[in-house]
Amino acid sequence: MDNKQFNYTYTAPTEKERREIERIREAYAPKEQNKSDMEKLKKLDAKVHRFPMILALTLGVAGTLIFGLGLSMILEMDMLIVGSCLAVGGLIPLALAYPAYRATTENRKKKYGAEILALSEKLLNETENA
Repeated sequence: MDNKQFNYTYTAPTEKERREIERIREAYAPKEQNKSDMEKLKKLDAKVHRFPMILALTLGVAGTLIFGLGLSMILEMDMLIVGSCLAVGGLIPLALAYPAYRATTENRKKKYGAEILALSEKLLNETENA
C-alpha cells in the first residue's frame, strides 16, 4: 500500500522581513496611488510657483552680474563705452525679472487653477463632513 501523505509548512515573515517587503512594494507601486489629496494639492501649488520663481531669480542674477561687469569695466578698466553698453544691457533682464514672474505665475494659475480649486473643494467638504 502507498502511504500518500501531504505535508504543508507555513511560515509568516518576521516583522523585519515584512518592513523590507513593504519598502520594496512601495518602490514599484504607482506614485499617485500613494499620495493623499493634501499632498497632491501641495504639489500642484508648488508647480504654480516654483518655475516662475526660478525664472525671475535667474533673470535677476544674470542681470546683476552683467550690470556689475559693465560697472567694473567703466570704473576699473576705463572702458566707458563698452562698460556702459554692458551695464545698460544688464538692466534689461533686471527690469524684466518681476514682470516675467507675474506673467508666468498667472499663466500657470490658469493652467492648474481648476484642478487646484476642485481638489481644495473636495478637501474642505471632507473636513466639514467629518
